[in-house]
Amino acid sequence: MFDRIKEDIACVKQRDPAASSALEIMLLYPGYKAVRAHRKAHWCYEHNLRFLARWISQRASRKTGIEIHPGAKIGRRFFIDHGTGVVIGETAEIGDDVTIYQGVTLGGTGKDVGKRHPTVGNHVMIGSGAKVLGPFRIGDHSRIAAGAVVLEEIPPNATAVGVPARVVKIEGKRVDDLDQIHIPDPVAQELARLNARIDALLAANGERKGEKKQDENL
Repeated sequence: MFDRIKEDIACVKQRDPAASSALEIMLLYPGYKAVRAHRKAHWCYEHNLRFLARWISQRASRKTGIEIHPGAKIGRRFFIDHGTGVVIGETAEIGDDVTIYQGVTLGGTGKDVGKRHPTVGNHVMIGSGAKVLGPFRIGDHSRIAAGAVVLEEIPPNATAVGVPARVVKIEGKRVDDLDQIHIPDPVAQELARLNARIDALLAANGERKGEKKQDENL
């Protein structure tokens, strides 16, 4: 247990240049507190102490602003930076050496049963405000950009950006001409599709009116 505590503190010091001491991390870092509380809550959850597990997790949520369901499986050296607004669902699984930032959701879509939440591989970084929704996998060493909405599997060593998220790099090589500035606007794309559909319906309606007039003339 003490080795795990030292490990959790060390990973914060390694990844956050603002962390000045172990005491500061233990007393003042909400991400560290949330992870430590989750370790206890998950142990209770696994030993069928479900009410106690939820009590621990909800108490931690009120104190830190980070909600982690006690059923979630979290690996070693997990770092939540800043942390406010982080939500991690019951069937989420997180590997080792993962870093996530504030406002991240590892959630479900409401369409699945059983395994409803994502599985995050090892050495993954998920940027602030990103939403990963559904029972798929985020591959090892992948990076999810801030504000991305991920709705499908991301391969290992990939970088995904946008809404919905698209893979723009794999193993450091760009897979298309997208960048974080010139991302297609999904709202504009949907409006264009709707306008095209309306034009098609109007054209079809005009043809029917023309046919009707011909029939009346006959």
